[in-house]
Amino acid sequence: MVVAETGHFALILTLTLALAQSVVPLIGTRLGDLQLMRFASSAAIGQMVFLTAAFAALIGCYVMSDFSVLNVAENSNSAMPLIYKVTAAWGNHEGSMLLWVLILAIFGAAVAIFGGNLPAPLKARALAVQGTVGTGFLAFILFTSNPFIRLFPAAPDGQDLNPLLQDIGLAIHPPFLYLGYVGFSMAFSFSVAALIEGKVDASWARWVRPWVLAAWCFLTIGITLGSFWAYYELGWGGWWFWDPVENASFMPWLAGTALLHSALVVERRQTLVNWTILLGILTFSLSLIGTFVVRSGVLTSVHSFAMDPARGVFILGLIALTSGGALALYAYRAPSLKQGAPFAGFSRESSLVMNNVLLLSACATVFLGTFYPLIIEATSNDKITVGAPFYNLTFVPMMIPLLIVMVLGPMLKWKRDSIRAGLAKLMRPAVIAGLVLAAILIATFGAHALAAFGFALAVWVIVGSLAILAHRTRLGQVPVPASLHLARLTPRSVYGLVLAHAGIGVTVAGITAMSAWKQEELRSLPVGGQLDVGGYHVTLKSVSDVAGPNYQAERALFDIGRNGSHVSTLHAERRYYSVRRTQTTEAGIHTNLFSNVYLAIGERNGTKEWTVRAYYHPLAPWIWFGPIIMALGGFVSLSDRRFRLGAPQRARRAPALAPAE
Repeated sequence: MVVAETGHFALILTLTLALAQSVVPLIGTRLGDLQLMRFASSAAIGQMVFLTAAFAALIGCYVMSDFSVLNVAENSNSAMPLIYKVTAAWGNHEGSMLLWVLILAIFGAAVAIFGGNLPAPLKARALAVQGTVGTGFLAFILFTSNPFIRLFPAAPDGQDLNPLLQDIGLAIHPPFLYLGYVGFSMAFSFSVAALIEGKVDASWARWVRPWVLAAWCFLTIGITLGSFWAYYELGWGGWWFWDPVENASFMPWLAGTALLHSALVVERRQTLVNWTILLGILTFSLSLIGTFVVRSGVLTSVHSFAMDPARGVFILGLIALTSGGALALYAYRAPSLKQGAPFAGFSRESSLVMNNVLLLSACATVFLGTFYPLIIEATSNDKITVGAPFYNLTFVPMMIPLLIVMVLGPMLKWKRDSIRAGLAKLMRPAVIAGLVLAAILIATFGAHALAAFGFALAVWVIVGSLAILAHRTRLGQVPVPASLHLARLTPRSVYGLVLAHAGIGVTVAGITAMSAWKQEELRSLPVGGQLDVGGYHVTLKSVSDVAGPNYQAERALFDIGRNGSHVSTLHAERRYYSVRRTQTTEAGIHTNLFSNVYLAIGERNGTKEWTVRAYYHPLAPWIWFGPIIMALGGFVSLSDRRFRLGAPQRARRAPALAPAE
C-alpha cells in the first residue's frame, strides 16, 4: 500500500509551499506587486489541501490497521473499536502535530478565502507570517516527528492506544484545544504584520477580533472537555488539578481573554495599541509553550504526548525564533505606533485596563507555579511540587476584583464617567447579591462564610450581566413594546457579552457549591452492602466480569435511592487493557443538573469486598455548563453583522511607516 507514501509526499509539498508563502508575498509588498501579494492566498489554500490529504492518509493507515507504519503499530490495535482507530490518529505525538499544522493551514486558508475586505499588503504580510510559522512546524514534523515512517518487518499487531485516550470525550478534546491554540496564531500574524507595516487602527482591530474570538471559543470548549474527562475518567472525583498541562492550556486562555478585551479598546477608542500588539504576540507564544510542555518531557503529566528532550529542544528553538523575532520587531517598531486618545480614571477603558492587569497577573501566577519546580530542579538538587494550596492563595484572590470589574465595566461610558452614575446602574444586582449572602450565612449559622461570599459573587456576576441587557433595552423605564424594539436593535455582540459573562457566574456558583458542600464516603462493601452520601442511599447490587473489545473489566452495578424511592441504576468499571498492561477507572455518575452522585469501584480485598468511593457534588454540572454558555456567547458575538460586513475603512491619519522587510 502506498497510502503512507502519499501522505509523506503531501507533507513535503506543503513544506515547499509554506516556505514560498513566507517569502514571496513579502517581496510583493516591497515591490508593490499585487500578483506576488496574491500568491499568499493561493499558497495558503494549497497548504490546506495538501495537509488535508496527508491527514486523511494517516487516518486511512489507522483504519486499515497498517502495522507497517511505525506510528500505527505503536498507537493502535486490530481489536480497537473503529472510532478509536480514527481518533488514535491524533492521540499521539506525531499525529497530533500533523493535526496542529492542519489547523494552522485551515486558519490561513480561511483568511485567504474570507479576507476579501483586507488591504492586500496587510493580508499578504499576515499570511507570510503564518507561512513562516507553518514552515517551522512542518520542518519539525518531517525531520523529527514523521508519522509516516515505515516499520520493517511490519508488526503482527499494534501496541494499542493509551487506554486513557480510548474515550469519546478525550477523542474530541484535542481538536477543539488545537483550534484554540493554533487559532491565536492569526492574532500573532496580524500583530507582526501590523508591526512590519507600521500601522494599527480601528479597522485592524476589527479584522483581528473575530479570529481571536473564534480561537477563544474553541479553547474554552477544549479546556471544558478536558476538565470533564478528568472528572469522570480518572476516578479522582475532581474537575481541576492544576496539572502542568492543564495550566499550559489555561495560560493562553487567560492571555487571550485579555487580548479580546484590549482589541475592543483599540477598535472603539484607538488606544492601548502597543499593549494589544504585545498581547497578540504573547498569547500565541504561550500556546507554543503549551506545545513545548506536552512534548518535551520537562514536566510529567497524564496528558503528555511525548517524553523526548530532543524534540523539546527543537520546539524551544522554534519558540525562540518565532516569539523572539516578533518581540525584537515589537521593540523596534512599537515606539512609532499611534498611542491613541487619553481617558479618565473612571471609564470603560480604565475598567478594561484593570481587566487586563488582573488577567495577566493571574496568567503570570500560573506560569510561575508551573515552571518554578523546573527552575529549582535545574539550579539545585532539590525537587518541589506546586499544587492547589499555592493557587488557592494566589490565583483565587485575583479573581475576586476581576469578577467585580467585569460587571461594572460594561455599564460605564467610554472616555469618562461618574462614579455615582456607574454604581447606581448596579444597585439592584448588588442588593440581590447581598440578600443571597445574608440568606446563606443565616441558613448555615455563619459556618460557610467563604462559600456564602463566593455564591453571592456568582449571583452578582449573573444578575449584573443581565442588568447590562436591561439597561440597554431600558427595561422598566419605557413601555414593554419599546423595550422589545430596543432589544431587536441591540447588536448580537451585546447578547454575546451577556451570555459569556453570565456563564462565568454559573461556573463560579458550581465551583463554590462543590468546594464547600461536597460529601465523600470511602467504604469496603460486599455485594448487597450499602452506604449513604448526600441524602442518597447507595446499594452495591452485583459485581461481574465483562469482556470489552480490547479489555477485560470488572463491572459493579449500583442502585441509587432517595427517601425510599428508586432514583437510578449506575455502572462503574475497572478496566484492564492487556496489551498496554494498564488499568483505568470508569465512574458511574447520576445527575439531575443540580448535583451529581459519583461512584467509583476499587480493588477487591480477601473478604470479597470492594473499595467503593462515593461522592455527592452539589451544582457540579454548572462547572461545565458555565464555560459552554461562555463559548455560546462568543459564537453569538461572532454572528454580529459588523463582523460579517467587515472592517470599517482605514483611519486616514494612522501613521504609515516605511516597510521593515
